[in-house]
Amino acid sequence: MKRALAVAAHPDDIEFMMAGTLLLLRDAGYEIHYMNIADGSLGSNVYDAAELAERRRAEAMRSAALIHAVYHPSICRDMEIYVNHETLAQLVPVIREIAPEILLTHGPYDYMEDHINAGRLAVSAAFARGMRNFRCTPPGAVDNEVAIYHSLPLSLKDQLNRPVLPELFVDISGVIAVKRAMLACHQTQKEWLDASQGLNAYLDDMEGRCRRVGALSGVFPLAEGWLRHNPIGFCAENFDPLRQALGEKIT
Repeated sequence: MKRALAVAAHPDDIEFMMAGTLLLLRDAGYEIHYMNIADGSLGSNVYDAAELAERRRAEAMRSAALIHAVYHPSICRDMEIYVNHETLAQLVPVIREIAPEILLTHGPYDYMEDHINAGRLAVSAAFARGMRNFRCTPPGAVDNEVAIYHSLPLSLKDQLNRPVLPELFVDISGVIAVKRAMLACHQTQKEWLDASQGLNAYLDDMEGRCRRVGALSGVFPLAEGWLRHNPIGFCAENFDPLRQALGEKIT
């Protein structure tokens, strides 16, 4: 079975910018996988880190279960997503086990260092998938082709406040209700923003971003945007499984 993996920094990042595309890949016959590198333990001033990490893990698992995605546990704490061998050695075995044909992750232009580093780690782990001498447990290697696609930052702007324009637009109009339900699973974040910004602000903000990206497409009412990673070291130049899988739902 073809597999697609979404790797994000924190619980709810997949829901904000990647979940619609992941849903469409599931509907196209892909086995889908869901992973947040960090545990979300710093995303509240109400709960202590250990309690919050447990709450956010449960929320992420509910979200993944909602779409029948295979859940993979986090490997570090918030603000500890560093590009080093220790963290990479935990991620490479996950990439090898899944052997995804499609990898969805953050881009190098994101506004937040955790997001940038999560994307860098995902790319490096995919690159190391075939390196038998890479030090990790268990050892081994896989030789599958993998195409990497980078999501848009939450702000739709980079670190210098410049707009990030996608190369690819995916029509998520038909799955927005499920995407919204996935995000609603993250109650610790929803309740916090409901209290400070108004009822359902968290969910409405996500949907509003999708409408903005849809408007950029000039075609779709709601969309997620993507940029394709350089294929060298990962796959053939003409290997574009996202476009092949989604057909008329991508432009």
